[in-house]
Amino acid sequence: MAEDLVVTRALVIPAGELHERFSRSSGPGGQGVNTADSRVELSFDVAASPSIPEHLRDRVLARLRTRLVDGVLVVAASEHRAQLANRAAARDRLARLLRDAAAPPPKARRATKPTRGSQERRISAKKRRASTKANRRGPFPD
Repeated sequence: MAEDLVVTRALVIPAGELHERFSRSSGPGGQGVNTADSRVELSFDVAASPSIPEHLRDRVLARLRTRLVDGVLVVAASEHRAQLANRAAARDRLARLLRDAAAPPPKARRATKPTRGSQERRISAKKRRASTKANRRGPFPD
């Protein structure tokens, strides 16, 4: 059943580097809730993995630093009643985390000046708001 985890075309995690642990899940389950180990913890050693290229390793470690414990990323899934569904959910979650962490940094934003039209719209909106508030003030006849 264990197969490689495809993160991107260039990044594939071999099944041997993924470690699954099963435990009892909280929540609904019917008669089997106290006997079935449907909760899945999927762990992956990011720091020691030979399958992550060196140029990506630093970026992935930096972006996942708050989720790592000694370089190991752990993902848990217990939202489904079936163990197989939780295994698939954990694998999807791990792949998404690694894909987002390995993505190239976004392009730097170039500062631009506001357009004349946007400035005029902002000023006219301010004037409209000011006149609305000004109409609320003043002497009111008894």
